[in-house]
Amino acid sequence: MAAYFAPKSVFLPIRFRLFSLLWLTLLGLPPSSLAQADNPAFVRDQVAEVIYDRCESCHNDYIYDGNWSVEDIQISDISHGKNLKRWESILKSVAMGDMPPAEKKPLTPQQKASLLQWLENALNRYSELNPNPGRSTIRRLNRSEYANSVSDLLALDVDITGLLPGDDSGYGFDNNADVLGISTTLLERYLTVAGKVSRLATGVAGEAASKTSYVVPKDGSVKNSGVPSFDLRMSDDLPLDSRGGGSFDFYAPTTGIYEIAGFINANTNNEVDRLDIHRHSYRQTLAAGNHTIGMAFRKRLALREHVPTVRKGTSYVVLPDREPEELELDFILDGARIHTTKVPSYHMSPRFSQAAFLRDVLEIEVTGPLSNGHEITAATPGVSQVETASTRKIFVCFPDTTETASESVSFRNNAEAELKCARQIVSQLSAEAYRRPTNDTDIQPLLGVFKQARQDLTFRASIATTIQALLVSPGFLYLQEPAPESAPPGSIYKINDFEFAARLALFLWSSLPDKELADAAESGKLREPAALRQQIQRMLGSEKAQALTDNFAGQWLYLRNLPHHFPDVFEFPQFNIPLKYSIQRETELFFTRILKDNRSIFDFLNADYSYLNEQLALHYGIKGVKGNAFRKVGLNQQSHRGGLLGQASILTLTSNPNHTSPVKRGKWILDNLLAASPPPPPPDVPALVAEHDGIALSAREQLERHRTDPVCAACHVRMDPLGLALEQYDAVGAYRTEYAGQQLDVTAQMPDGTQFEGLNGLHSVLWDRRERFAQAFIDRLLTYALGRGLEAYDQPTIRDIASLAKADNYRMHSIIEAVVTSTPFNFKTAPEAKNEQQQIAKIH
Repeated sequence: MAAYFAPKSVFLPIRFRLFSLLWLTLLGLPPSSLAQADNPAFVRDQVAEVIYDRCESCHNDYIYDGNWSVEDIQISDISHGKNLKRWESILKSVAMGDMPPAEKKPLTPQQKASLLQWLENALNRYSELNPNPGRSTIRRLNRSEYANSVSDLLALDVDITGLLPGDDSGYGFDNNADVLGISTTLLERYLTVAGKVSRLATGVAGEAASKTSYVVPKDGSVKNSGVPSFDLRMSDDLPLDSRGGGSFDFYAPTTGIYEIAGFINANTNNEVDRLDIHRHSYRQTLAAGNHTIGMAFRKRLALREHVPTVRKGTSYVVLPDREPEELELDFILDGARIHTTKVPSYHMSPRFSQAAFLRDVLEIEVTGPLSNGHEITAATPGVSQVETASTRKIFVCFPDTTETASESVSFRNNAEAELKCARQIVSQLSAEAYRRPTNDTDIQPLLGVFKQARQDLTFRASIATTIQALLVSPGFLYLQEPAPESAPPGSIYKINDFEFAARLALFLWSSLPDKELADAAESGKLREPAALRQQIQRMLGSEKAQALTDNFAGQWLYLRNLPHHFPDVFEFPQFNIPLKYSIQRETELFFTRILKDNRSIFDFLNADYSYLNEQLALHYGIKGVKGNAFRKVGLNQQSHRGGLLGQASILTLTSNPNHTSPVKRGKWILDNLLAASPPPPPPDVPALVAEHDGIALSAREQLERHRTDPVCAACHVRMDPLGLALEQYDAVGAYRTEYAGQQLDVTAQMPDGTQFEGLNGLHSVLWDRRERFAQAFIDRLLTYALGRGLEAYDQPTIRDIASLAKADNYRMHSIIEAVVTSTPFNFKTAPEAKNEQQQIAKIH
């Protein structure tokens, strides 16, 4: 039975009465005044005096410092639910130490403690009396959720995210319901992709040969001197003794012969050539299903290839001084070598590059099937033409009919058997796709599609068309949570267990509930504490929990932006494709292990370990790490690393292409680690002045001049100290002690007067604010989990989650469990009026 409750009056817990006694003590009142503790007006008056005495001189309607004023708010607002956003801002600013600023008279410890205590308790009390779980917009699956859901629904190991357009972001994440609209063009694209994957899954694709190409990620040509290649193993899917090349996932639609081919570099100045002389191919029989296709050269203990050394400059070509040698180029299928061919160690042409690089693979392509799958399966007993994990899941039955559309007599004679089988297939898939039990109303529209398609297509192809319709149906494409008809208008109701399971799966997996989760929902025991904890542990232990790293951490930490960030190749020639991959992989592994190992989120601030390979360790100046594989490495003070802020991915993303940006770095810390974002800059804000009287200014000097403008100073006084403390890390995260011939000054001072120096000092500043960081992390995680932006009425929920997690030292699993059991994750607000239109998508 659904649970409903409406805002109502409740008796205050005794602890609030005890807290009032504590507030008066903290305010320094004599014991004789304690009798007034029962008078809420007396407490409010004390807090009001602090607010208006210390805040109004700057935050008024005339000066309007920080873009807000206290003149139009009253201390009684909180109890009436007014100006909650403003009061939450005051609470956050005082707790952070931003207010009052260092140049103003500070609050005494007693005043600050009592002010924070009263504000927090007053806001929490209003939330208890007036619960508000919010009411999010109908939510479309974003492309990651859609791709994962399709993959799990059809047991199809194909990544289709690249086939779908990107989604807009709201409140930092692309799963925000308010920005996930849909247009005719977008729906057409979904329909096209749904058609492609449904044919792959049912085994009706592959009637004609097609080509799939993969361009190996490479650095660009520098000064027309060729494309660099590396004496490294470039993929975990390649043999351990490989060098260069690359690999990619390929789905064979049917068993048959496929041509695997690759273009190797031509040793020209820009490597745009794709000539047949550089194309090497091999034909191989592939079973239907997913494969990893790769090409790479062999790596020996001593490099056998002779590479001419480039002398100073690139104004002339350095010609090879010996004949080319033969190198072994391997074709690799599912991690194993299947064929080897010989290629020359260089190619001479009129456009031979100024800098000769090792031979390497630039592009890989697979063409096929080139043969009739029936011939292969007939010649190879035990090999099915289209038997895959997808077909085994979809075709839970198969009518005994001839698989040719032209035999309409067979269809008419077996129509009843086919329809019965189709109903069985559709019933199973639709229940999983719609994330709830289905009925005849859900199934009949899909069976109508099947009947129409079967007039012209085979049974298998008709099922493919039906699945295509299922994949664009509103029940699959949208997360729908209609209010129960019995819910009173404006009441707060508990979502049912199937809706809860759908939310949980989207949160942790960005996908559909699996059978075990759906069964737990159907049993009605999913939300029992022990059962729910067991399901969360199971889901986090699954490989599908990688979605939290890719989709939550990827957006929270901006890691998704790294592939599109290109540092200046002349300023930082050492920053290449393998290093870019390594710095991203470090942070992904760091987050994943904190998640999987259930470590405290405070590791994000100052962990004394990270995950490095040899190339990244050299970039950091850390010795003793050999090989391309990542491993956990302990960090000491001499490494100048630790936590997220010591990782090159964050330091690179918060820099400009050719120089660091203390402002970007400081803002990133405020946004992502403290949830204290500064307001956007005014439209006419002047740019930083890079030099004065012909003398280059350091970042610190530029910002000091910028802060002389009072309009700019209000925000920069908070951002700049945080960013300046990281100036010993250049724009690609390498450690340095000087810049432009001058020693770097990394001392800084917070708005409250706290002084610190460098990364270690910044770690101390953040550690002192670790409770604020915990709430900031929960803010981001709850935003992602709910698929909507958080409002002022959500802040008490964040504090409640933090309070629950604190008992377990803020371990990751404790926070996730508290999020999942929170009010906004389990409840929704019903429409205010019975005739208010609900956001429910229907099939027409």
